[in-house]
Amino acid sequence: MKPANIGIVGCGAISGIYLTNIAEMFGNITVRGVCDLVDEKAEYAARQYNVRKYRDMHEIFADAEIDIVLNLTRPYEHFDVTVAAINAGKHVYSEKPLGATLDEGTKLRDAAAKNGVCIAGAPDTFLGAGIQTCKKLIDDGFIGHPVSATAFMACPGHEHWHPDPAFYYQFGGGPMLDMGPYYITALVELLGRVRNVSGMVTKAHPTRTITSKEKYGTVVEVEVPTHVTGQMAFESGAVATMVTSFDVRAHNLPIIEIYGTEGTLTVPDPNGFGGPVLLFRPQQGEFLQMPLMYEHSANCRGLGLSEMAAALRAGRKPRAGVDLTYHVLEVMTAFTRSSDSKAHVEIGL
Repeated sequence: MKPANIGIVGCGAISGIYLTNIAEMFGNITVRGVCDLVDEKAEYAARQYNVRKYRDMHEIFADAEIDIVLNLTRPYEHFDVTVAAINAGKHVYSEKPLGATLDEGTKLRDAAAKNGVCIAGAPDTFLGAGIQTCKKLIDDGFIGHPVSATAFMACPGHEHWHPDPAFYYQFGGGPMLDMGPYYITALVELLGRVRNVSGMVTKAHPTRTITSKEKYGTVVEVEVPTHVTGQMAFESGAVATMVTSFDVRAHNLPIIEIYGTEGTLTVPDPNGFGGPVLLFRPQQGEFLQMPLMYEHSANCRGLGLSEMAAALRAGRKPRAGVDLTYHVLEVMTAFTRSSDSKAHVEIGL
């Protein structure tokens, strides 16, 4: 069966693993071509992977052979690229988040429905062996009824290692929109949809100084909260405490843990596809590492794109589709909305 043709908009750091995996790992998708605002990046990617270099994204959208546009631009650019592709009649798979604001997400969801196209997006790590093994253990009752959870993503920020980290502190950035998609998507997969959110936000510094080699000494204005914390209540009855932060030098916190009436489950880093799954049950009296029960434990970026292509061919919704990515965006933005309003935010109303 002929693979679905992918046109990539954006040839930044994340594009390499997509291009490699599409070429080597997934037989139902193939890259037809790429474009980038920085022509040299597109030239390099096109040459390295033997694909076409398009003049710009509009040339990709005009190509009748393109089945899905892969949006790998920076977060604050996601909306403009995705809505232009939708209006051109193209299906879109976007890197996270779906949009920089809930309003952007709403407009994208509605535009896709109006134009009869499908949008889906990262993260797809929840489809990997680690999270799916955790889901199987929960569904099979190994920890009893899930009562609560904790989720922590805390680091000192990305200016120390990333070659061009300014966007992490600008509109569309911050620890929640950057890393929250992995954590909240995993929690939704394991515990079900979120009912309401209570949050508080702050930031430690008005500016950040880049110390990575490429832009050493550049001072960046911090436009977004860099410490976001709060609680989520799930429709299942479970509650979770979450922290995402670029203001923590070091910590000994778990990544994600699920606490049930009969045990505790330590969930692997949701930024990866595999990782150790640890189960505690009173009968054993200690945490035991569980074998991974599913495929895709390596770096399988593009798995969600491949699954989307399969879903489109089968006439069903993709697992990483807009129903999920919009819900996650609504939850993430609710932390700041709750902090600003000093009130719970109901999800889906």
